Amino acid sequence: MKLKIDNRLVRLRQSLVEKDLDAILVSQPENRYYLSGFDGSAGYLLITARDTVLATDFRYLEQVKIQAPDYQLFQITGNITEWFPRLISELNLKRLGFESGHITFSLYRQLSDILETSKPHIQLVPVNGVVESLRMIKEPAEIELITRAVEITDRAFEYIEETIHPGMTEEEVAWEIEKFQRENGSQGMPFDIIVASGPNAALPHARPSPRRISAGEPVVIDMGARVGGYSSDLSRTICPGTADNTFKKVYGTVLEAQLTAIANIRQGMDGGTADGFARAVIERAGYGEAFGHSLGHGIGLAPHEPPRLGPSSTETLTTGMVFSIEPGIYLAGWGGVRIEDLAVMGKDTVSLISKARKMQT
Repeated sequence: MKLKIDNRLVRLRQSLVEKDLDAILVSQPENRYYLSGFDGSAGYLLITARDTVLATDFRYLEQVKIQAPDYQLFQITGNITEWFPRLISELNLKRLGFESGHITFSLYRQLSDILETSKPHIQLVPVNGVVESLRMIKEPAEIELITRAVEITDRAFEYIEETIHPGMTEEEVAWEIEKFQRENGSQGMPFDIIVASGPNAALPHARPSPRRISAGEPVVIDMGARVGGYSSDLSRTICPGTADNTFKKVYGTVLEAQLTAIANIRQGMDGGTADGFARAVIERAGYGEAFGHSLGHGIGLAPHEPPRLGPSSTETLTTGMVFSIEPGIYLAGWGGVRIEDLAVMGKDTVSLISKARKMQT
């Protein structure tokens, strides 16, 4: 891991030079872990051309020594007006970048007030997506951890497909999934499990409820596992009992849309083009307005991260990216269908990591 982190720091420092920054203050938890290996819940990285400093409080001092031994450890004591001037006092900075997409306005004001009175004066520069852009291209070891998380999720779906039956509540199904995944190696759930039945399935981000599942209705299940800090994400839609013609048509359309996207996505195209392959299928079937979200998103340390595969996305799909392909159709009063797999962008085409069974209609 040390060599990989060293490589990440080299690439980050190249970005700092390009942006004319003397240092960057990293506060976003996944970015902090990516660059240091420290997974505590509080702390900051201060990275310059030569220095790597990890600032945290008493609770995590010993943890930093184990997880980030090459970082200079700085202990946070008191409020920010007391410790932050000490953190930067010897670094001779002129332009300090901060993660504007993560830091609160209140913290920004505190940092600004401190730096405006510093001698010499230090300019606080907002930057966004600097570390995230590095995280988009996954190293082989990262893909291996995602794959292990996917394997847990695939097995969990196989288990729940055999277990689910009419009369179970959405909450009971969600608990069975979480319990299975935790017992089979998941560190936790990277996001709240979705189990949405009948009309609830028309809500893309429905929460499991006490509603009892009935035969012949759609049940959307969206779940993920986590291994080594890395997430998986899988969606399947099932129909306990006998599926009606509406379910067969909607499911068949979503499956065709997904398979079309998988077959046509190519390295070097943008996320908007990728989204268009699936969207065209759904629009031709007359359900265009019922597909209201993007085709997919990146996944890694966070369950949702760049790149985005959506109608307006201009991000280029590059070898080593891992992202979801998840078209859906949602019909108010009836329900919905979503099918989601994770894919790795290869040198030309994508290959699926997910192996969970899909229905045949």
